[in-house]
Amino acid sequence: MIDKKNLERRLRSGKRLRVKLGIDPTSPNLHLGRSIPLLKLKDFQELGHQVVFIIGDFTGIIGDASDKESERPMLSEEIVRENLKNYIKQASKIIDTEKAEICYNSNWLGDLGYGEIGTQANIFSLNEFISRENIKKRLEEGKRISLREVLYPLMQGYDSVMVKADVELGGTDQRFNLLTGREMQRFYGQEPQDMITNPLIEGLDGEKMSSSKGNTINLLDGPNDMFGKIMSLKDELIGRYFKLLTRVKSEEINEYLEEAKSTGNPRNAKLRLAHEIVSIYHSREDAKKAEEYFINTFSRKETPKEVPELKPKSYEIISVLLESGLVPSRSEARRVIKQGGVKVEGETVKDFDLKVKPGTMVQKGKINFLRVL
Repeated sequence: MIDKKNLERRLRSGKRLRVKLGIDPTSPNLHLGRSIPLLKLKDFQELGHQVVFIIGDFTGIIGDASDKESERPMLSEEIVRENLKNYIKQASKIIDTEKAEICYNSNWLGDLGYGEIGTQANIFSLNEFISRENIKKRLEEGKRISLREVLYPLMQGYDSVMVKADVELGGTDQRFNLLTGREMQRFYGQEPQDMITNPLIEGLDGEKMSSSKGNTINLLDGPNDMFGKIMSLKDELIGRYFKLLTRVKSEEINEYLEEAKSTGNPRNAKLRLAHEIVSIYHSREDAKKAEEYFINTFSRKETPKEVPELKPKSYEIISVLLESGLVPSRSEARRVIKQGGVKVEGETVKDFDLKVKPGTMVQKGKINFLRVL
């Protein structure tokens, strides 16, 4: 947090603050890593402040260098439009999107010309950009850094100007971009925004949760899939997941962690964690059913008695996975198949073009089953 005292002053003033969070649609899915600032946005909303959710349909094309070890190719407008289709639906699982301001930054960034961009760029020095840790590392390693990456912080900063943000939320990797917003606001005669940065969360493999790595738990994952993924979590991440991704009280969290430590078995802690997270994005009843499903299919190694059935429009395995809802996109289906996570009648699928025969059982992961009609 930058200038904690000033944020406290603003909060005590009684003013209805404008609290900004922007997310670029570089993937169709919002994952639990994105839920951390969204949960904080919800806190501000429940306190009566005006939350502003920016879908970066313009910045998503350009690409943020904040957490990248190499240059990311520019995305096409078509891909970005396809990715953002369900963003409001996903965000609504946490914040009240009916009361939030929903903005698309192409509405103002797309109209800027060289004159305005040049004026904005003059506020900052190149040294300020290249002194950032990951940029400095890429330069030392001789990796390419495009000029468009240099411009990205200006765009995010200008978002703050256009929505007149009092507070901006973002991950710790966004610190430079958030500070850029403060300088841009000063330049345009606005009071600089306060900043709240949140920790980044690890994914299922212990590395930073990222859609490109495929180690995510997505907000649109079904209850059974979400529950199963959490149960596969590395034991050392249980405490961080409880603290950052749920609203369970610290005293309860400590009790579960102490039990896991004393018994050497984290199963109960993971079950509670999975139950809490599934309840947030689905319901308590869904969480209870998902727990029963997990125990029966994984712990007892049973095939579920009630298996969903589907008569697909296409019997190609990728289409079957997509139509059934077992995956959110064709790219995700290909990723799961490539990693050996799909079986048909117990045999691991290796062919993306495999055609599934009617009457066969499809399995994704360890606990998701589907009967193809």
